[in-house]
Amino acid sequence: MPMPYDVSVAACGTYAPADCRRALEEVLEPLGGLAWVKPGMRVAVKANLVAGMAPERAATTHPALLLALTQLLRERGAHVVIGDSPGGLYTAAFVEKIYKAAGLYPVEAAGAELNRNFAQAQAVFPQAYVAKTFCYTQYLTEADAVINFCKLKSHGMMGMSAAVKNLFGAIPGTLKPEYHFRYPDPRDFARMLVDLNAYFRPVLHIVDAVMAMEGNGPTQGTPRPMGALLASQSSHQLDLACAWLIGLERSRVPTLEAALERQWVPPKVEDLRIAGDLARFRAADFQKLETPSSLLFRGRRGTGWEKLQGKLIQKLLGARPQVSPERCIGCGKCAGLCPAKAIVMTNGRPDIRRAACIRCFCCQEFCPVGAMEVRRTAIAKILNRQE
Repeated sequence: MPMPYDVSVAACGTYAPADCRRALEEVLEPLGGLAWVKPGMRVAVKANLVAGMAPERAATTHPALLLALTQLLRERGAHVVIGDSPGGLYTAAFVEKIYKAAGLYPVEAAGAELNRNFAQAQAVFPQAYVAKTFCYTQYLTEADAVINFCKLKSHGMMGMSAAVKNLFGAIPGTLKPEYHFRYPDPRDFARMLVDLNAYFRPVLHIVDAVMAMEGNGPTQGTPRPMGALLASQSSHQLDLACAWLIGLERSRVPTLEAALERQWVPPKVEDLRIAGDLARFRAADFQKLETPSSLLFRGRRGTGWEKLQGKLIQKLLGARPQVSPERCIGCGKCAGLCPAKAIVMTNGRPDIRRAACIRCFCCQEFCPVGAMEVRRTAIAKILNRQE
């Protein structure tokens, strides 16, 4: 039986345990709650654990919410496994450091299991648009159901990190740069993310927007209080609501354009059936990052001229990573993880070879001090008339 609502939103002003539990129950109730959970069911909760960062940095799903969700699932008799594959080695030693930094150990006291199965599996997915084969973290398909519990953040390549982008965590950490190199065009990278969502088919998607991240996201931005939880059975409909929430046009989110291409999301947020007052939490002044224009998103295959036109537009208007000399500490991490090998260290500082750069923004995402920033080209600034 179809749900009467596409997206649900509820207030959650703090990460206090009582607030988290109440807000989770409130946001899930219009979607049927957790009635689908049966005793003995193994539920994998795919959190956003992008890097080893403390909860107050607003880069990861807050542990208080994961704890509250664990309690609700355990009360229904479920076995709960919480995990992710952050950027870096997908090994016990590395991921344990992430768990510790993100403050996740208390969920074990509540009866959840932090994933310690680091096996990888190979998927064959002929229905995919682009990702017809891919390697993924095996623990997700060992579960009877997957819940996608993400964080609302700005993002250098995709404009926004929320439900759809969070499934990139199914790709083992050390393989992530390879997938950026495999799909350098933002359109194909977005289609790959939509393919991953179609393959894993989480039964529920929840967004931690109690404290979001704006600016230089998804790891080095600024925490932005929003005081909301959102939920949906569709990652795409949820992301459409999230984009509107932060004042981001649908055309500026490649994953939404990719979902629209498959008719999995309506063109505008007004077409969604929303439980709760979404407008109450809207932050139109949310500090966003420049992403490829919707002009880039043409047909799935496109003519030779359209492809050439898209490349020209991306070169002239597409944002690009740029080093902030004042912040750079010369650690060389950006050069080490660049999938295109477009960054070389010169005199202790990163030098970006523009001809080789594929604009995946891995350097910006994982710079430990936020020295890599997303910058618009001069032509884009003139055309946008924003500076």
